[in-house]
Amino acid sequence: MKKIYFTPLFTFLFLAVFTCLAIAQPLRQVTDANLRVVNLPQKIDRIICSGPGSLRLITYFDAQDLVVAVDDMETKKRKFDARPYFLANPQFKELPVFGGFRGYDDPEKILGLKNFPQVIFKTYATMGYDPVELEQKTGIPVVILEYGDLFKGRKKFFNALNIIGQVLQKESRAKELIYFFNEHIHELENRTKNIADKKTCFIGGIAFKGPHGFQSTEPSYPPFQFINAKNIASTGDMTGKSFHHSNFSKEKILQADPDILFLDLSTLQMGEDHGGLHELKNDPVYKGLTAVTTNNVYGVLPYNWYTQNFGSILADAWYIGKILYPDRFADTDPEKKADDIYEFLVSKPVFDSMNSLFKNMVFKPVDIN
Repeated sequence: MKKIYFTPLFTFLFLAVFTCLAIAQPLRQVTDANLRVVNLPQKIDRIICSGPGSLRLITYFDAQDLVVAVDDMETKKRKFDARPYFLANPQFKELPVFGGFRGYDDPEKILGLKNFPQVIFKTYATMGYDPVELEQKTGIPVVILEYGDLFKGRKKFFNALNIIGQVLQKESRAKELIYFFNEHIHELENRTKNIADKKTCFIGGIAFKGPHGFQSTEPSYPPFQFINAKNIASTGDMTGKSFHHSNFSKEKILQADPDILFLDLSTLQMGEDHGGLHELKNDPVYKGLTAVTTNNVYGVLPYNWYTQNFGSILADAWYIGKILYPDRFADTDPEKKADDIYEFLVSKPVFDSMNSLFKNMVFKPVDIN
């Protein structure tokens, strides 16, 4: 195949034609997360998603068939994968690549796509290629989304859902999604309020721009927040940034000696001789912890995998709730609950697929002997 070179003249002519075609059809306007007014075609049939989590949000709208290209994150082969949206949509890895992961888009590749996108959704706008420049160079409307989170940044997340709903004209689905997340969080909180004598807990091995060892944690880890858990890593002040990754010292873990330990299984990416599981098995400090000696260490789904996994965060909260307060969650089957969540969000039950990738350690006591 001949390689196509995009000269300045070619790009100018291409954008001129594209602009004429856009002007020829009626437009509508949407305000994105950066308060930019974006002009859009009346009907959207072709999109691409740039930045961590962008494609995840689109699958929540059952709009994966609109995606005409992906970043190179979706085409990489890996031993582990904890992205339910990807496991539910293996066709993504067969699509053309328009740029690098974490928002490092390639305008020339985008302009060369056979199925030309009408809209680019972009999360984490300050990461990778500048969205305004991307719009100028491609002539394609760029809609910026603020990814948010499920704790202090919940309004930002819900605003992203509302913006996507407006762009894709699926406003009712946006409302369903917001209701879904709110209902889960409210039920978890209601089940676990007014508990006087709580067991202490800690989660280690949380990924942050890659896998980490057992000291890697989140002081405001959402599943702990939703179930009112007594997290030894919590600062007690949750008025600042929603999520601040922390390397909690081994000395502090030993001093607090939590009753229950949870292991974020993303740490398995580090291999047999590294990571949180290896440390729990071999480090004398960890081997002396009460939770280790009493076999109270449990594996949970990865919290971060190309940013936060919202569905898995809910699923983990239900499982952790059952471990910490078994009487309050006696009616809960965590694996079934996880698949109920995934079926609503990504249209397929993918728990078994993820569990098999992570050595069937999800929602199980961790063997550290």
